Amino acid sequence: MRRLVTGTQMKEIDNYAIHTIGIPSMVLMERAALAVAEEMLCAYEEAEKQPLSRVQTAVFCGTGNNGADGAAIARILHLRGCGVWIITVGDRSRWTPEMRSQIAIAKNLGISVRRFEELDGTEEPFEAAVDAMFGVGLSRPLEGVFREAVQYLDAARPKFTAAVDIPSGIHSGTGAVLGAAVRADLTVTFGFEKLGTAIYPGRGYSGRVFVADIGFAPFDRYAGRKYFAYEEKDFEQVPRRRAEAHKGTYGKVLIAAGSEGMCGAAYLSALAAYRMGAGLVKVLTVKSNAAALQTLLPEAILTLYSPEEAVGEPETFKELVERECAWASVIVLGPGLGKGRHVEQLVQHVLLSAYVPIIVDADGLNAVAEYPYLADYLTENVIITPHLGEMSRLTEREIEDLKEDLPEAAVRYSEERGVTCVLKDAVTVTARRDGTVFIGNSGCGAMAKAGSGDVLTGTIAGLIALGFPEDEAASFGVWLHGRAGSYAAGQTGEHGLLARETANALLKG
Repeated sequence: MRRLVTGTQMKEIDNYAIHTIGIPSMVLMERAALAVAEEMLCAYEEAEKQPLSRVQTAVFCGTGNNGADGAAIARILHLRGCGVWIITVGDRSRWTPEMRSQIAIAKNLGISVRRFEELDGTEEPFEAAVDAMFGVGLSRPLEGVFREAVQYLDAARPKFTAAVDIPSGIHSGTGAVLGAAVRADLTVTFGFEKLGTAIYPGRGYSGRVFVADIGFAPFDRYAGRKYFAYEEKDFEQVPRRRAEAHKGTYGKVLIAAGSEGMCGAAYLSALAAYRMGAGLVKVLTVKSNAAALQTLLPEAILTLYSPEEAVGEPETFKELVERECAWASVIVLGPGLGKGRHVEQLVQHVLLSAYVPIIVDADGLNAVAEYPYLADYLTENVIITPHLGEMSRLTEREIEDLKEDLPEAAVRYSEERGVTCVLKDAVTVTARRDGTVFIGNSGCGAMAKAGSGDVLTGTIAGLIALGFPEDEAASFGVWLHGRAGSYAAGQTGEHGLLARETANALLKG
């Protein structure tokens, strides 16, 4: 796993390194500048098939230490034979001591330093740019000359732009665009990736993110929540199959899903659970789905009921649900259930009867939103997996309000209800009950297809069947699901991916 931090947390880490450990800020700055310059040299040549030294590079520097980083980068590129000029943005009287020192060194080497406010359109055009205007501390919308500089850089359309630490105008904690923002092809960040480059829209402005180790001392006692993302080596957490195992060794998954004409959701959840490694999968669904499910997935066990009988014979239906819950070691509740009195009863019976982990998704969540008393039955054994529309109905908050800070939205509901919350979006956020937040960074746009959420619920259920704790299964399942979708999209193309292909790719690659 790798750690992500907010700008506030990074400042605390930075202060600890400088003031407690005693690493001079100029030492960290030099290492940061060298990391950006070297990564930019390699990335530009790879992207443009020519060395950076053949084009002009403009380095936009703000008034703080991010600007000082930029001036140091300009100097290193200059010494590597690149044509470089520095554009300073903002009031020079507000320069930090480090900024003054770095600009003085640049001038001593003959590097041209110009004020943005004095540009008149006669300057030499540039094909590459470095954005060093703002670091991770920006918390309010860009205004005045800084907004103008961002717009100027955008209008110049350089072939390649590298951002220092984070693109200027992106909030380091939420990924929000603060009025205007630089669009980077490469972001070189220091110590840890910033949360704002991992969540949209910030992720879309950051290009490829490279995390440079510049020598920060180990320090994890900073304030606030802990944010993490998985990486490829975490795939090793999937356990090997035991040679002496039998089908009961790897759990019993109950999928309470599907309505008349909607057997696909039940099938996809069940398929994903099996593909993830579950030993037994049973589908609790309406009778009309029997023939289709037996054809699509003959490995699944079926328990069938009639919605009319469920409403007409409530005690018999309750006993049926309780019996199936007692059989299961993990339950998926909701995909494709539709609406109706029997759905309300089914959700209520499962939430009240089951003492095993329950993954509530789709129409299970819609039932909770429609019948608010059901939310009182959500307990610590529940994982909810809403997309933004479902989350809006659950919380009575507008979607745009939720999107302003996805981690906060997930954490708030997790804490209010004591559940694990998997909030699905282009980047899915998992708020675990232990207080940690995981950012799903492995998926792709090809997965924006019907059925993807059903595959995710089955993936999480399959991990629980393998023995993973609920919290870990939720966050790891999100990553595995995205990884599988990206792998499968590589085979089918970004428009051709089907949800079942994601399920079939869960343990490939």
